[in-house]
Amino acid sequence: MDYRQLGRSGLRVSTLTLGTMTIGRSGPSASVGAVDLDGARRQIDLCLDAGVNLIDTADVYSAGVSEELVGQALEGRRDRVLLATKARMPMGEGPNDAGLSRHHLIEGCEASLRRLRTDHIDLYQVHEWDGQTPLEETLDTLDGLVRAGKVRYVGCSNYAAWQLVKALGISDRLHLQRFVSQQIYYSLQAREAEYELVPAALDQGLGILVWSPLAGGLLSGKYRRDAQPQEGRHLTDWGEPPVRDQEQLYDIVDVLVEIAEGHGVSAAQVALAYTLGKPGVTSLVIGARKEEQLLDNLAAADLELADDERGRLDEVSALPLLYPYWHQAKTAADRLSEADLTLLGPHLG
Repeated sequence: MDYRQLGRSGLRVSTLTLGTMTIGRSGPSASVGAVDLDGARRQIDLCLDAGVNLIDTADVYSAGVSEELVGQALEGRRDRVLLATKARMPMGEGPNDAGLSRHHLIEGCEASLRRLRTDHIDLYQVHEWDGQTPLEETLDTLDGLVRAGKVRYVGCSNYAAWQLVKALGISDRLHLQRFVSQQIYYSLQAREAEYELVPAALDQGLGILVWSPLAGGLLSGKYRRDAQPQEGRHLTDWGEPPVRDQEQLYDIVDVLVEIAEGHGVSAAQVALAYTLGKPGVTSLVIGARKEEQLLDNLAAADLELADDERGRLDEVSALPLLYPYWHQAKTAADRLSEADLTLLGPHLG
């Protein structure tokens, strides 16, 4: 297992992170959760043995049950891992039971600390944008949690690039704790993050944690043009992430399977290794309902893809250049930064 610096912080995290949305069976994510306390302990055992040092959860996962089970499963070994959790989503029916207000963030942090049975959260992430709470209020509250010792680092998740950069600018102007990372959706099935989120992270020095790098299982190799799995969802059931181009998805999976056969590994491992090698990516958040799935995903940390294999995957999953990027590729090629080139580099002559 390799370890990478999380943005400009001094924190080093494993290239694979244990995601815990599958732990617990209640609340909004009950349909995803399938792992009980014994299963959570076993998953953590496997991850620790593999060198994983970061566990990611959220208060909303199974309405707090995921955090509770993670806290119980970590008893006696909390010092062996870094704990990340999130707040923002509704945790009740009251008017102040959601969002990124000072009120909800402080209450959410205190509740997460109790459920996780810990005195601090290593990475506290705002789970989603809140356009009705002033960013100054949110960021000042996060800064206070860090200064109180309840949180070590702060990050965001699911922000647009302008929202991210606005938050960083306010933090710099007011001398508040800065986001060290963003957690985003990014996979071979949907590379939209490459338009602005990846360049922004590189330019501003943020780490990138990737949620659902297998696109909710779409890239596992089970979903093929000529066959559907006996277990799992149908493509029409997918809302997150949405399937916008079914034929392209099948093309991507065909290439994944072919490359996987050449290495004697699963298509899932190839998909994970591909995303792990993309610019700016720090760690992939992997989760599984079954032990064999987790073990297979963990093995991706050791898979090296050849340049031509990466090139094939780049080509089959390529993004169209939207405006202003096609114009910049045509007329600004003489003055592009490293961040610019992550998107535009392959399009330059």
